[in-house]
Amino acid sequence: MNITDIRIRRTYQDTRLKALVSVTVDHDLAVHDIKVIEGPERLFVAMPSRKDDNGVFRDIAHPITPEARRELEGAILEAYHNHIQNQQNAVAADH
Repeated sequence: MNITDIRIRRTYQDTRLKALVSVTVDHDLAVHDIKVIEGPERLFVAMPSRKDDNGVFRDIAHPITPEARRELEGAILEAYHNHIQNQQNAVAADH
C-alpha cells in the first residue's frame, strides 16, 4: 500500500474524537472520515463506518491485513501529531 496523501480535515478539543482525516492511496483512492480517537491508554484510528439495520456499526472501508492496519494507523497518527505540533508552533510564534 502506497499512502500518497494524508489530510487532517478537522481537529477537536475537549472530546474523545480528536480529528477527522482523509487518506489517499496510490494517488487513486481517497478514504474520508477516518477518525483519530483518544482511547483509555492511547490514540487509535477508527475507519469510516455506518450503522446497519440492527444498530451495529460496520466499517465502510478498512485494511485487510494486520500489517496494512499498522502501516495506515502509524502514518495517520504521525500526520496527526505533526499537525498538532505545527499548530502549537504557530500559536507560539504569534506570541
